[in-house]
Amino acid sequence: MLIDWCDTLHFELRQDGLISRSDDAAPGAEALPADDLTVRAARALKAATGTPLGVHIHLEKKIPAQAGMGGGSSDAASCLLALQQLWGLRLAPEKLHLLAAELGADVPFFLSGGHAWVEGVGDVITPITLPDAHFLVVKPSAGLSTPEIFGSPLLKRDTDVATIADFAAGPDAQIFRFGQNDLQPVAQKLCLPMVQSLDWLKANQLQGRMTGSGSAVFAHLPHETNVSAAPGDWTVRKCSNLRKHPLASW
Repeated sequence: MLIDWCDTLHFELRQDGLISRSDDAAPGAEALPADDLTVRAARALKAATGTPLGVHIHLEKKIPAQAGMGGGSSDAASCLLALQQLWGLRLAPEKLHLLAAELGADVPFFLSGGHAWVEGVGDVITPITLPDAHFLVVKPSAGLSTPEIFGSPLLKRDTDVATIADFAAGPDAQIFRFGQNDLQPVAQKLCLPMVQSLDWLKANQLQGRMTGSGSAVFAHLPHETNVSAAPGDWTVRKCSNLRKHPLASW
């Protein structure tokens, strides 16, 4: 699902063929690696097409790191789409998706242009339509390491498969509560602030669940809801879902 909590990327054409990046990270945020996913995406597209052109990428980082919100993956996909325009390229969609999959399992989803049911290792993508909705997204100060969660012996790996048929057959009122996140029980043992944020949502009569590999959590807002004050080191934001990716028509 796409929501309106987004990073902003600026692209400046370089004639010297070099790829560079700068960023406006939030004060106190951990510095982004020099070889982040946007840079790797640009290099991959340049290598695949042989273009002599380069780019300077400036990233306004607004999506929290280590939140499980797909910030890096969405930036990489946006980079692939934008650079095709900037460099005057047009890779076949299947080749672009293969390139995206090499960058990360979540990147192809963000190329799909809208909401989707994703299976396999991010390579089987079925577009779906979701109603307009609002969510409360909470990011506690602590982050979570995705490799640590996937490497945990506590991770349940034999959950019954959820199918798109089951999803489509469910009542509309339950559409944003469908299924479960098998990473959440492991994450809750590794990150007490995430547990506290789930408890805070529950205290405000909201049913929370973890985003991706955490540590952010979210709850569907079926109506306008007043919530109690959250701890000062949390980031709490009301979000809406997007009908399509801003670059979907590209």
